[in-house]
Amino acid sequence: MYIHQLKDWPEFTWNQEKLIGLLSSTRHKQGRLIGKMESLGFSLQSDAILETMTLEALKSNEIEGEILNAEQVRSSLARRLGLDVAGIIPSDRNVEGVVEVMLDATQGYLSSLTEDRLFSWHAALFPTGRIGLRKITVGDWRNSGETMQVVSGAMGREKVHYEAPVDENVPKEMSKFLEWFNSRIEIDPVLKAAIAHLWFVTIHPFEDGNGRLARTIADMQLTRADGIVQRFYSMSAQIRIERNAYYDILEKTQKGTLDITEWLEWFLNCLARAISYSDIVLARVLKKAKIWELLATKKINDRQRIIINKLLDNFEGKLTSTKYAKIAKCSSDTALRDLQNLISQGVLVKEAGGSRSTSYAIVEID
Repeated sequence: MYIHQLKDWPEFTWNQEKLIGLLSSTRHKQGRLIGKMESLGFSLQSDAILETMTLEALKSNEIEGEILNAEQVRSSLARRLGLDVAGIIPSDRNVEGVVEVMLDATQGYLSSLTEDRLFSWHAALFPTGRIGLRKITVGDWRNSGETMQVVSGAMGREKVHYEAPVDENVPKEMSKFLEWFNSRIEIDPVLKAAIAHLWFVTIHPFEDGNGRLARTIADMQLTRADGIVQRFYSMSAQIRIERNAYYDILEKTQKGTLDITEWLEWFLNCLARAISYSDIVLARVLKKAKIWELLATKKINDRQRIIINKLLDNFEGKLTSTKYAKIAKCSSDTALRDLQNLISQGVLVKEAGGSRSTSYAIVEID
């Protein structure tokens, strides 16, 4: 039996005394992070927001096995947020849809969550109305007539992790959920985010995209908890790191009782780790700022600027002259000249050996 089949569903309960210390410390971390970020200049704040929201979009999709182009996500966000950043490129429809949903949820966090709004989000996530070659119902509740199950394993040896409410119950279930989500109930807004996440994913109202939308709704509620539109931490990035534990606790909770204390504990701990990870994001942002401050005194051409941007935005692997030529669309000789020029100006250094090709890295700045 699943929790949605229990007599008192969806009357969740939890042990407040067990959560109070963890909730208090997590809320304190939230407050300290927001205070630290708000003390930064506008440019650094914008860089931190762009990096955080890029992570959120990429990792929420990655949890479901959907890999998006990081440069396209970053470019789409920068355009929509009106940020002046180098290297903006066009984005495909899938990326634009993901970014549109995320921004609507967080920038419009004070607006009510409605059926139509959820349908718009769902349609934006599936612009072709298909998953691969399979056609799905888009922008409406699922109505396939088949049992909605979460399964794993090879065909013939599938393991059923979860079975959702039947199709005909979805409108009624979602009506209850939306009424609760939009109400001003006496509950800590962070706990409300955790409950909303669990409740929505338990109903599983769409044919696909339920996990991503559950995390979007939770992020919308966390934005309400923070009280500011700017996002400085990514819950999805932390969930991606802890993906196995995330699925395990969801499955355990959905097969348990309506006492969801354990789920709330997991969610709060994950959120606390997500907030702590923001220190790494901030360190990267500050490093980038120092590098560009250094570059302001140097003579940098457009090709070199493109490469430096990529190095500062989680460049995959090592930078070699071959990679430089390919990315900058120039000859090998031009790539070598550009690299030597950056070394002579104190921007790049040659990395220690161990590879057949010489590789280069940005100079460390204290």
